[in-house]
Amino acid sequence: MEINKNIYENTEVIKDYRSDSDSEDLYVVMKGALETQRTRNKKTSETNSPRSRCYRLTAVCLCLLCVLLLTVIIVLWVKLQTTYNSLTAERDQLKRKADVCCHESKEEASRQGWRYFNSSMYYVFTGRKNWNESRQDCRERGADLVIINSREEQEFLSQHLGSSQAWIGLTDTDSEGVWKWVDGTALTTGYWSSGEPNSLVGDEDCVVYDFGPNTTWNWADYPCTRNFIWICEKTFFC
Repeated sequence: MEINKNIYENTEVIKDYRSDSDSEDLYVVMKGALETQRTRNKKTSETNSPRSRCYRLTAVCLCLLCVLLLTVIIVLWVKLQTTYNSLTAERDQLKRKADVCCHESKEEASRQGWRYFNSSMYYVFTGRKNWNESRQDCRERGADLVIINSREEQEFLSQHLGSSQAWIGLTDTDSEGVWKWVDGTALTTGYWSSGEPNSLVGDEDCVVYDFGPNTTWNWADYPCTRNFIWICEKTFFC
């Protein structure tokens, strides 16, 4: 019925042509109209086919999936940003508390007579003990016999911390002539007095710091059983 209707409509169009059109022209016009109608019907059929509907449904699903994924990403980003801000605030708060605690610890140590230099604090104890006893005393105080790592530290001790010979944390007890600090590291730079070390009276396996006029070259080896004052060192990492 639809085709007949279209033919009728096309026939009406044909009537508008001039009355002198021959039959061949009429045939061409009617053939073109029919082809046009068939093309329209074909497109309509393809548009309404199951495959076309499936494609449209797939496209809609993909769009919805993209929207869903974008929503999830935004929600996760907001949560992560909130968590990051919270952790940053907690970190800053803990750092402030640690700084306050460290400052208070330094002040307390200073009141007790400890002197601060770089990241360490030092104390010269004026009682007299042998090397092992001196080290034990330092360790009971949360420290150890001093380890001297630089010329600046060496001169700081001379300028601020004493006026006599004092034990430091250097010994060759384990192997003669192989000097090591109390933390097990090997001696790399020594500040020995002229002629030292010399083992002058036999086994001189421990080292004293001589607070004399020479603020740099003033170490000497002594028997570990001799009694001297001693220098303790403890490290602050804040």
